[in-house]
Amino acid sequence: MTEVPDPEVVELATKIFDLARRGETEALVAYVDAGVPADLTNDRGDSLVMLAAYHGHSGAVRALLARGAEADRVNDRGQTPLAGAAFKGETEVVRALLEGGADPSAGTPSAVDTARMFGRTELLELFGEH
Repeated sequence: MTEVPDPEVVELATKIFDLARRGETEALVAYVDAGVPADLTNDRGDSLVMLAAYHGHSGAVRALLARGAEADRVNDRGQTPLAGAAFKGETEVVRALLEGGADPSAGTPSAVDTARMFGRTELLELFGEH
């Protein structure tokens, strides 16, 4: 028997994921500071860091990492936030993730593979520094 999630909980989680996508750092961290897990994931395994990173919000990424979020948490497809940021060419997000301990070789495809695939040599140089 599968447990049906509480609609109010689903609504709140959806709101929090949207805050990460929009980079609304202050509101997002208020929820995390109030007890929402910094590594909260959606039904596809995308973490708050993944959503903030993919949408180019380095401030939100830094704030989540500072609150214990995992920099290399893979989603259900084996992708990391760093690979997502590399795919989108989000240099500041890449820097934030690297500073937070992200591994450029983690995930499938890795951030290194993604940067190579899309000719993002400036990111490959950043990866070499870490």
